[in-house]
Amino acid sequence: MKALIITGRYGQDIEIFYPLYRLQEEDWEVSVATPNKEVVQGVYGMKITPTCSIPPCEQLIAKKRIYDLIVLPGGARAMEYLRQDEQLLLYLYVYHGIGGVIGSICLVTQLFISAGLVKGKKVSGYYSIKDDIVNAGGEFVNAPFVTDGRIISSPHYKYLGPWMKAVIDNANPVS
Repeated sequence: MKALIITGRYGQDIEIFYPLYRLQEEDWEVSVATPNKEVVQGVYGMKITPTCSIPPCEQLIAKKRIYDLIVLPGGARAMEYLRQDEQLLLYLYVYHGIGGVIGSICLVTQLFISAGLVKGKKVSGYYSIKDDIVNAGGEFVNAPFVTDGRIISSPHYKYLGPWMKAVIDNANPVS
């Protein structure tokens, strides 16, 4: 199984490294992507060295999904930058459209809003974006994690354990 963690400058360190190690414990092959494969610093100062850039959408449009799972860590400042990346927004929209599973936490729901993925969905996110979720046509749910289709969202890193369990359970194919 292959997973892709996508982050950027000032991503939430804890929300990057916990999923990375948790997925590796489950024997997933995990790649970390940043825009232009830029080495970035997390909000708490940890160095994040990517293994790749955000993949081009052409792979997905051709229905070639390389990754079984995408994990999107939060971080307020990271979301300010990432939600302006039109390639990333298109990638997430198309990935979801062809059946990809996405785990998101905290303020990542802002990316979903910008990518057009919130309307008609039950999602969680940091409490300060409740109105943004509702205004985008989604239903805000304040719970440790919320699963709606192939999106598993969580509001806060204090729920990393149950959220990642739900992400892994949803991403693993049924035997």
